[in-house]
Amino acid sequence: MPSVLRRPILTAALLALTIGAAAACGSSSSGGTSGVDSAAAALVPASIKSSGTITVAADASYAPNEFLATNGTTVIGMDPDLAQAIGEKLGLNVKVENITFDSIIPGLVDGRYDLGMSSFTDTKDREKQVNFVTYFSAGTSFYEKASGGPAVTGLSSLCGLTVAVEAGTTQESDSKAQSKKCTNAGKSAVTVLSFSTQNQANLAINNGRAQVGMADSPVAAYQVKESNGGFKLVGTPYGTAPYGIAVPKTAGTMDQAVLAAVKALMADGTYNQILTKWGIQAGAISNPVINGAIS
Repeated sequence: MPSVLRRPILTAALLALTIGAAAACGSSSSGGTSGVDSAAAALVPASIKSSGTITVAADASYAPNEFLATNGTTVIGMDPDLAQAIGEKLGLNVKVENITFDSIIPGLVDGRYDLGMSSFTDTKDREKQVNFVTYFSAGTSFYEKASGGPAVTGLSSLCGLTVAVEAGTTQESDSKAQSKKCTNAGKSAVTVLSFSTQNQANLAINNGRAQVGMADSPVAAYQVKESNGGFKLVGTPYGTAPYGIAVPKTAGTMDQAVLAAVKALMADGTYNQILTKWGIQAGAISNPVINGAIS
């Protein structure tokens, strides 16, 4: 997928980092908050407030943002933790439901779900169907072995290097396009090694077949966190765009309630605590908005 959309790297990340890929429904562990925020809770529409529960749709296949725990049913990750924390701020219980990614926005439009939290990039096209509350920034990141790796600062520094990527991703097409730019400029080509899983790409870096890896920034950060010092992030992420919490346009002031809750979580430190828990604090933002698409 393009850099402004959730990328197909999700399946490989799940295979590499979790056990159990059966689709299921379940609630995540709570991120922990300081309780109800009265101002935010006052913005919750009466119909939702009376039910006492919000149903949050997610495709649990994109570690560390949302994926299945080893029991194969509980949805865990950054998004479920934030969903639970938002629910606490709004005085609502939260049910995280695991469904396919392309079913989430139609489900929101049809009224089957109250929120969609599944690494959605806030785009102008998607804003035609739902509203978004921005809460994170993601792009593509570079990572390599913690010691002895090349000096990578961005795509232009990949000339002459061997790069490990997952097949079918933006990172694969970007690195191949960069290779042409390198040769057109009289420099050495980029050797692109494409693998069916993220785990295989990581192994190629570990065993020296590849020098650099590329992945979505939160996924790359999680790979580094889980490597126990084996990998490090290098260079500067590119193609960054905001993630957004999807809210039905028919939900009245619910988008404003979610925005107020997110701001409250940022103010009391819970937001940063959750991102740090999953090793993706580099994607933190400080100014969430409603419908902040950049493209």
